[in-house]
Amino acid sequence: MKFYQHEFPSIEEYLHHRPPYLLVKQIETIEQDRIVTRTSFEGDEFFVPGHFPGAPILPGALMQEMTTQTAGILIAARYNPMRQYNTADPFFNEFALGVLVRVRAARYRGFARPGDALTITVSLQEQLGELFDFVGEVARGDAVLLRNEFQLANIPSRVLQGVADSPA
Repeated sequence: MKFYQHEFPSIEEYLHHRPPYLLVKQIETIEQDRIVTRTSFEGDEFFVPGHFPGAPILPGALMQEMTTQTAGILIAARYNPMRQYNTADPFFNEFALGVLVRVRAARYRGFARPGDALTITVSLQEQLGELFDFVGEVARGDAVLLRNEFQLANIPSRVLQGVADSPA
């Protein structure tokens, strides 16, 4: 399958995610097989009152999602199978890009607290057709808070929209 290179000026033009679930705030670098993004944990996010009252920390599942969104940007920019790609109208696209299909490993080594600036680094390890293996990390300065291995897939948009059966 031919992949098209796409260069877009904003994260919203790579990803369909929108606030409050758009967790990545800035793209630092995009290479062919590696991407670095940044974000911050401010403390006013929707989940803070319940995670944990009196001791707010960023949920580990959201750190995983930060790496997933970062990898999704790389797929949209460098491994997009569509000549035309439209994040404003997801029904326009033949494929849903970068759908999380597997988390192989996740090791949490610390907490992100309100006020923390985070760097997300994701490297593509292998690509087989529409399946992508990634290694990622979320760091606060020199402290690595999460290291993970996961897979994303480009799937037909009609599957994500519920108009076709899920792939096996």
